[in-house]
Amino acid sequence: MTSSLFRSLYHQGFVRVATCTVPVTLADPLQNIKHVLEVVEHCDQEEVLLCVFQELGLTGYSLEDLFHQEVLLNAVKIALEKLVKATEKRRPIIVVGAPLVHRSALYNCAVVVHRGHILGIVPKTYLPGYREFYEPRYFTSGGAIKGQSLSLCGENVPFGVDLLFESQDSSGFCLGVELCEDVWVPIPPSSAMAVAGATVLANLSASNSTIGKAETRAMLCRSHSARCVSAYLYATAGEGESSTDLAWDGQTAIFENGQLLAQSDSFPTGARALIADVDITLLRQERLRRGGFNDVSPENDSWRRIGVQLAQKLEKEREKTPKKAAIDLRRPLLRFPFMATARESLEMECLEAFSIQVAALKQRLLTCGARSMVIGVSGGLDSTHALLVAVRTAESLGWSRQAVLGYTMPGFGTTETTKTNATALMEELGICAHTLDIRPTAEVMLREMGHPFASGKPVYDITFENVQAGLRTDFLFRLANQYHGIVIGTGDLSELALGWCTYGVGDQMAHYSVNAGLPKTFIQSLVRWCSTTDYFTPAVRERLHAVLQTEISPELVPVGEKGNQRTEDIIGPYALHDFTLYYVLRYGFSPTRIAFMAEQAWHDVHKGEWPYGFPDHEKRAYHLAEIRHWLKIFLQRFFTTSQFKRSALPNAPKIMAAGSLSPRGDWRVPSDTQARLWLEDLENHVPQG
Repeated sequence: MTSSLFRSLYHQGFVRVATCTVPVTLADPLQNIKHVLEVVEHCDQEEVLLCVFQELGLTGYSLEDLFHQEVLLNAVKIALEKLVKATEKRRPIIVVGAPLVHRSALYNCAVVVHRGHILGIVPKTYLPGYREFYEPRYFTSGGAIKGQSLSLCGENVPFGVDLLFESQDSSGFCLGVELCEDVWVPIPPSSAMAVAGATVLANLSASNSTIGKAETRAMLCRSHSARCVSAYLYATAGEGESSTDLAWDGQTAIFENGQLLAQSDSFPTGARALIADVDITLLRQERLRRGGFNDVSPENDSWRRIGVQLAQKLEKEREKTPKKAAIDLRRPLLRFPFMATARESLEMECLEAFSIQVAALKQRLLTCGARSMVIGVSGGLDSTHALLVAVRTAESLGWSRQAVLGYTMPGFGTTETTKTNATALMEELGICAHTLDIRPTAEVMLREMGHPFASGKPVYDITFENVQAGLRTDFLFRLANQYHGIVIGTGDLSELALGWCTYGVGDQMAHYSVNAGLPKTFIQSLVRWCSTTDYFTPAVRERLHAVLQTEISPELVPVGEKGNQRTEDIIGPYALHDFTLYYVLRYGFSPTRIAFMAEQAWHDVHKGEWPYGFPDHEKRAYHLAEIRHWLKIFLQRFFTTSQFKRSALPNAPKIMAAGSLSPRGDWRVPSDTQARLWLEDLENHVPQG
């Protein structure tokens, strides 16, 4: 892929789709096809590649015995001929619902049309005949039809439930189609389609509206998309259907791997097209990590796969206009993918994460027979949260808070702000608090090593920094021996990803690491959440606010010698790094794709939601040049310089569904890897700005 195609969503593995509902004129296919074509034209202008309409949309679903009228069935054929002819130069695949006769039986069908051809016809398998439904009176189930064809619009068209529509130029796009009741049964037909390779499942429905039914439909479709690791497009009938005994809400929705991408309002007036961008690459990568999607061996594959050209024309247009503005993705794209944005959801995630940490630490303490917890408290974000976990764990065990032994250990770069935060927080929490100045011991070590600093020279190199980090860990481990305790690790997932920790000491080593499964940005939300809970006193909550206002820094160099040694000035913003980490760890996305998504998420501070409680003064945008620069730093550190540290990690609980970096869990990688392939992908395919 050339950099001129960087901003093409199709080159990045997305496909734009639409679920559509149009008002029907009952028993008038020619009038109905006009509405369909109006929506198709609109979707074509929006660069949509798949339009799914409602069940029996060419006639109306609620015709009852009129389905057996010859004049109606003939009009359906004429309407389809108009659709085929009118879409010769339109790019979308169009899926419409129509009643069709095959071998003396009438079938409720989905007709798949593309660029002047009918690609295939899928009959409905499960016909509801209970309560208000009487479909078996009019239609025949097509569940047993495979390998057959139907003559329509001058073509011999594949007909059956064994059809898949597979893109030949958009990798991974494979469409499977079912109708309404098919998704309500224990094993929907689309389950087999997904196993056979379908990544996009379409449901043409005419589900009438009753109280609570919309929620049930959404639950079915959402869970089915998760189980099938697919996109699920649901379109249902609405305006124009008979209200003799029923009402129709016309609500459409698009789901992807258990997530709602888009949902329309109920009871719309006029034609509607709900548009969203489905992430085909995400679905493919997720399936690679699961079993159950390789059960169709080539010799037993009875599916008929209909090839289709989808995105080729769009790609050529993009290549001719390399400076064309980016297409905004039509899908939710979180700036902070490790966590929710809505208040209720984020608070629930914080409670769950905190509970996991406490439960894991409690089990470790019970197992090893420890009588205390020893923790270094710097006054920064990570150690503050680890201390809160330790305090809650002590109380869960029935211990006094004095069983938590907290040590603030000022060094050469410690500021008064963090020292004050650390000592005040420990006192306000009521733990056993101590101050242990490491500078005298550090000076002895530096002098014995012959380091220039011992002779009065301001040499603040890596040795100078790590003498302090190492001594802090040495003291904590020996204190744990002295007081029959274990050392509580404070380092987080983001630091482990970037290797921003000293091997064997500091944030990399402990008896048990409670934060190692949490990214920095989520820990910020956790501390913010703790500052609002009634569990902690007002004084503690006020101190947590002060910690949140403190700049992230290792504080290993005296202030003024290297500025304030701000971590994010050195290794980059954690917001961008956590964004990258999520997609590397969870889905294995390429740097090119991550840069594309990051630009979509971060280029405009006003677009998209921020997590609840995120401070306004920290909200900012990142443009492609910045994203590219810091992404390169991440790739170099993550793939080349940091794995040997992660290979020697102490135990820590996995907390995020996206994964952990434990060598015993989600991330098992040789320590001597290199980043060449990832860096070349970035250099060759991501523009400078």
